[in-house]
Amino acid sequence: MTRKDRHRSDPVVHGFEVDCVTLAVDALLPVRMLRTATKSSRKYQQITASIREVGLVEPPVVARDPSNPGTFLLLDGHVRVEVLKDLGIEQIECLVSTDDEAFTYNKRISRLSPVQEHKMIRRAIERGVPEEKIAKALDINPQSVRRKVRMLDGICDESIAILKDKPCPMAVFEILRKMKPLRQVEAAELLVNANNYSVAYASAILAGTPQRQLAEGTKPKRIKGITPEAMARMESELARLQESITSIQETYGQDHLHLTVVKGYLAKLLGNARVVRYLMQHRPEFLAEFQAIADMISTLPPEAAA
Repeated sequence: MTRKDRHRSDPVVHGFEVDCVTLAVDALLPVRMLRTATKSSRKYQQITASIREVGLVEPPVVARDPSNPGTFLLLDGHVRVEVLKDLGIEQIECLVSTDDEAFTYNKRISRLSPVQEHKMIRRAIERGVPEEKIAKALDINPQSVRRKVRMLDGICDESIAILKDKPCPMAVFEILRKMKPLRQVEAAELLVNANNYSVAYASAILAGTPQRQLAEGTKPKRIKGITPEAMARMESELARLQESITSIQETYGQDHLHLTVVKGYLAKLLGNARVVRYLMQHRPEFLAEFQAIADMISTLPPEAAA
């Protein structure tokens, strides 16, 4: 039998049982305890509002306790189960895992970005879901829903593509809207390169934007707390920063490749006892530097890598 045939004959191990089971909420044994502050958190309130309005979307995950037949361990969904208890719901449909390992759940979640949330709300409205129902499900007021629907109005497609999966607050898009499309793209790239999506940083980019690159170029640029002289300095400093980032991006890949090759070569060189002995006798300062490069695990400075 070939290796390929042997792989074909191996049974497929399912991660979950085929059918869900309906269990009493109080019968589930949690594998961890919720923090005291969880119930007062904004996230808990949103989950409560969502379940009350549209029901439970994602069933909790449980595993059978082999040492105690008929008992189920709650692996994932502790907050949802607690909300159900508060709402007086006594039974719940659960997904049964064939493994009792709880580490993997919710450890690699891709959080919904504001752009994705905007598209989700737009699609729901296009399919006839009332704004009031969406607001109740998200535990926000209808005005916030309308703001989320209009969030990308006036934003160019290139900027949306850059920020589509980034945690960019809605207020940042309101700032980008004040810029012309080309400047929006530059601003979006600055946000991504700095990995900073705060409103303060976006406001600084707006303050450093030349008047001709604003959507309303004839209207004087006014930002609270910043004088015209300070804005002029910010414009020039931001322009220099963009030039520096561009020059670094152009050579970063090649420089990193050269450094990796050098690091490997020096590590191999220091593996030769005769070379190390020669450097210790004649160039001890070189030996220390070579060793530091060979042992390097990051190209970032120590304070940034910590």
